[in-house]
Amino acid sequence: MIKDILKEADMRMHAAIQNLDDDLAGIRTGRATPALVEKLPIEYYGTPTPLMQLASISVPEPRGLLIKPFDPSSLKGIERAILASDLGLTPNNDGKQIRLNLPALTEERRRELVKVVHGRLEECRIAVRNVRRDLHNDMRDFEKEKLISEDDLKRGEEELQKITDHNIEEINKHGQHKEQEIMEV
Repeated sequence: MIKDILKEADMRMHAAIQNLDDDLAGIRTGRATPALVEKLPIEYYGTPTPLMQLASISVPEPRGLLIKPFDPSSLKGIERAILASDLGLTPNNDGKQIRLNLPALTEERRRELVKVVHGRLEECRIAVRNVRRDLHNDMRDFEKEKLISEDDLKRGEEELQKITDHNIEEINKHGQHKEQEIMEV
């Protein structure tokens, strides 16, 4: 029973870290990457649709993205969504495709992005701690219902804390890596 709880803890915490990775991929660094825009919601026939489902996104040069819509009628919607986003990019539309040129990041903008990264890291840490709290409460309930012994509860709590510490450390590594990536000129 404790093993099942620990497996669930590891899976749920790993899912939180995976979500963090996806989040961090969308934060702009000095290089162009399709992850910056692929999840951008585009109004397509009245439904918000991720850009990656509407167009192919390529990186023809280090500071530029090329977006080729599968349906030419979606070009205006894509352009509108990019302008409305907080990316701070101006799309260049030639009627068939959109080019995005990424300007070099200023020192001030880099520091702002690092603050955003720290906020996302803290959200992920909170998610991991919430998983620990929920499963710890489950273990206590099992002990109250006499499904597990007090010794099993203690061992389970220690293992759960080890898993939590490991995942928090993993989050910190991801954060340091992203911070270095952002501050790299």
